[in-house]
Amino acid sequence: MSLPHATRRSFLRTSSALTLPLILPRLSRANPANSRLQHASIGAEGQGWSDLENLASHPGLEVVALCDVDASRMQRAKERFPEARCYQDWRELFEKEGDRVDSLNVSIPDHMHAPVSVAAMRLGKRVYCEKPLTHTVSEARVMRETAEKHGVVTQMGNQIQSAIEYRMAVRMLQDGVIGRIREIHAWSGARFPYRGRPEGSDPVPDSFAWDLWLGVAPVRPYKDGVYHPFNWRGWQDFGGGGLGDFGCHILDTPFKALELTAPLTLRATAPDSWTSHEAAFRENWPDGSLVEYEFPGTRYTAGDRIRVSWYDGERTPPRELFDFQDDSREIPGGGSLFIGEGGQLLVPHVAGPQLLPYSRNRGLKRPDIDGFSHYHAFIDACLGKGDSGSPFSYAGPLAETTLLGTVALRHPGHELIWDAAALRITNHEEANSLIRKPYREGWNLEGLG
Repeated sequence: MSLPHATRRSFLRTSSALTLPLILPRLSRANPANSRLQHASIGAEGQGWSDLENLASHPGLEVVALCDVDASRMQRAKERFPEARCYQDWRELFEKEGDRVDSLNVSIPDHMHAPVSVAAMRLGKRVYCEKPLTHTVSEARVMRETAEKHGVVTQMGNQIQSAIEYRMAVRMLQDGVIGRIREIHAWSGARFPYRGRPEGSDPVPDSFAWDLWLGVAPVRPYKDGVYHPFNWRGWQDFGGGGLGDFGCHILDTPFKALELTAPLTLRATAPDSWTSHEAAFRENWPDGSLVEYEFPGTRYTAGDRIRVSWYDGERTPPRELFDFQDDSREIPGGGSLFIGEGGQLLVPHVAGPQLLPYSRNRGLKRPDIDGFSHYHAFIDACLGKGDSGSPFSYAGPLAETTLLGTVALRHPGHELIWDAAALRITNHEEANSLIRKPYREGWNLEGLG
């Protein structure tokens, strides 16, 4: 099902120069009488299956193409959408479906988000891309700029942003329920405790295109269960560890509520067990980390600067920060704590916001607000109805901030000064070199790699 290598390379070069006009709200020329969005899914299992099912629940969308580098993981989707055309190589899908597809979801490992999404946007396609949007800071910038240049509807898959719990937290904070905000602590228990690359290799399953899965990443031997289908998150070449996995979910509420922009400085702290382990430090992410960001103040902050601290894995915010007033209370497994001039607001991950101490919630009138489907908002926007909610114009800067944290983790203990306008760390050349990454030969797109 995959294209010959020379053809694939030719396609990549050609796609970098395409500037097809966006067709909106008129849909695909392949079925002009059909007002439904003609949709392709890049990634058919795991998060791809979840995204596909949620998108397909909208009556205005029709799934017409499926793509997964592991053909064995397309079976459920093929049964669910028997009329959809199937591919193993996303470039072949683009080549054959270029005038028959209006939109796509990109639900694959982080390191391939930007190449697929940028190529799609340059073809005029609307894109729903999973968090954390990209693998590197510069890719996030290119994603935002490409969406803006081509005028396409976009959405990042931080779907909890649209849930009633997080929308309510944003409204309460902006309504001043705890006054102006002095500091924020955000955390996730996610961890990926790997210790360097395993030796040897395993036979690649016949149904699995390992070279396609590697894509822009450096070549390495296949090892069964070590990278595919999920454990890639623990490897620096493919994912971003706990911060990459959950940062765009949990840091989204601080960004949205306080209208944060780009950080000014950041500093990471990591355990000695990781920094002293040469292979793990080179290949993997720490079991627990702390990244401290300093942002310019906004109209919702108590000062002209505000500190946002991120913790993951084995690290959580110190218990003494929480005004529990009850020794039996436990810190949630993930969430954010807003410390304001007039109290605290605790927002557990995917749970309703609560004032601390809890006694302050008695009689509190909460805002009358509803949640909605993040997926349906994207489709509605593609059909010319409203905004998507987390377009790349918003998601790009959030992703840049999150991914800057992964850069800081590679240089723990150093305060990094960030110049967002120049897309540059100004005081640490080695850290600055990680803002971009080289792509494997034959996988370059203009502006990427």
